[in-house]
Amino acid sequence: MDKKNIGIIVDDSADLTKEIIEKYQIRVVTLNLHWPELENIAGENLFQKIRELEKRGNKSFAKTSQPSPKAFLDIFKEELKKAEKIICLTITSKHSGTYNSACQAKRFLGEQGNNVFVVDSENGIASFGLIALAAAKWVGKGVVAEEILKKLEDFIPQVKLAALLEDPSRLEASGRLSPTIANWIRKMQKLGIRPLIGLKEGKITAIGIKANAKDIPSALFDELENKTKKMRSEGKKIDVAIVHCDNEERAKRLEGMVKEKLKEAEIAFVNMVDDVLGSLLGADSVAVAWAPKE
Repeated sequence: MDKKNIGIIVDDSADLTKEIIEKYQIRVVTLNLHWPELENIAGENLFQKIRELEKRGNKSFAKTSQPSPKAFLDIFKEELKKAEKIICLTITSKHSGTYNSACQAKRFLGEQGNNVFVVDSENGIASFGLIALAAAKWVGKGVVAEEILKKLEDFIPQVKLAALLEDPSRLEASGRLSPTIANWIRKMQKLGIRPLIGLKEGKITAIGIKANAKDIPSALFDELENKTKKMRSEGKKIDVAIVHCDNEERAKRLEGMVKEKLKEAEIAFVNMVDDVLGSLLGADSVAVAWAPKE
């Protein structure tokens, strides 16, 4: 069997849909979640279990960790049987050791490692998903690996993310959000102001506030509309990804606003947040990401 030119590997924090993963033959490495208190809690997904846990007054938090180098190594070996080269994209290295695990696995391959390229997406959830999707599309168009790496260098800084949390406590407890910013979010929420969370240079941080937005979908749409105004006025098309923590109603409302009011935008995907990052964001949070259309 002939090998394909390039295989794409991501970790599951990219939150890509099953349809995208199957269409582009993307391999997914799973992040690790340890939360014993959830084992006997009923629920169809993590977020339903979190809600039930909170109802019971249980204030426990998940323990998360990056995939082991062996987890990457096993998939690298499998994929190198099918592809000449591999591009592996990971969640931002500023908040996870996943990138480091993938780099270790690459070194374990010896000379074969020269055909594996590990890229720090500097992003997570919806924005990481748009980066992975762009890389997969370039592969589909026959772009060579070295050129894709150059394109990613230009593309990654252009991908933006905005999220609204119901409660910053879980991100704060994990150490990924400073107590100063978490307390600021709580203070703003009491005043009826919705603080926006995003990524700057790969780090989770506050990126602004929405004072007049009546709800989460409206606040996120307002941010998306404002931040893409210049791009759209220049006639550029944008891709938009929406992810949610088991609040499909909010995600669908946001999707509807984008489709109705932003003719230059196309919805790349709408999906539920993965369990590991979902355990940090908490139930009902919603995020939107955007990027120039590739």
